[in-house]
Amino acid sequence: MSWSDYYERRNAIDSILVRAEKDPAGPLPLSPAFRDPAELLLALHYRWTLKLTGRLGMVLAEADRDPSIDLVDAISDAWRKTVADNATLHAVLEAHADHYEALWPQLQAEQRTLALAAGLAETHEPTEEITRVGAAFQTLLRTAEKQSPRRQRSRYSPVEQLLRRLVASA
Repeated sequence: MSWSDYYERRNAIDSILVRAEKDPAGPLPLSPAFRDPAELLLALHYRWTLKLTGRLGMVLAEADRDPSIDLVDAISDAWRKTVADNATLHAVLEAHADHYEALWPQLQAEQRTLALAAGLAETHEPTEEITRVGAAFQTLLRTAEKQSPRRQRSRYSPVEQLLRRLVASA
C-alpha cells in the first residue's frame, strides 16, 4: 500500500464515521478505497484494535509499576474509556459484526486479548477457553455499559459478576 492509498483509506474511514454518527446500524456506505463492506469493517476494527490495545498497554504498564492495581477493574475502565472516546467506531462495529464472518476472527482475538490482559485466563490454556472467558468478560462489559450509572453499582465486584456468568454458561 502506498502512502496515497493509506491517506485515501484513512480519509474514507473518517468520512464514513462522520456519516455513521447519525445511524451506526445503517447500511455501510461504499467507498472506492474499500472493495466491499467486509473490507471496510476489517479496517474499522483495525483502528479500534489500535486504540484499545494502546490503552490496555498503558494500563498493563501501570499495573507492572503498582501491583495493588486490580487488573479486572483497570481493564474494564480502559475498555469503557476506549468506547467512550470512540463511540461511533464502536457502535458501527457492534451493529455490523454479526453479519460479516470475515470480522469474526478479529473479534475473537479481541476477546482473548481482554481475557489475558485482565488476568482471567493464561496463555497456556486452550484458545477456545480463553476466547470463551473473553467473550463472557466482554458481554459483562457491554451489559454494564448499557445500564445506568446507578444500576452499575452492583453488590458484586466485576470478578464476582463474571464468575456468576461463567458458572451459568457452563
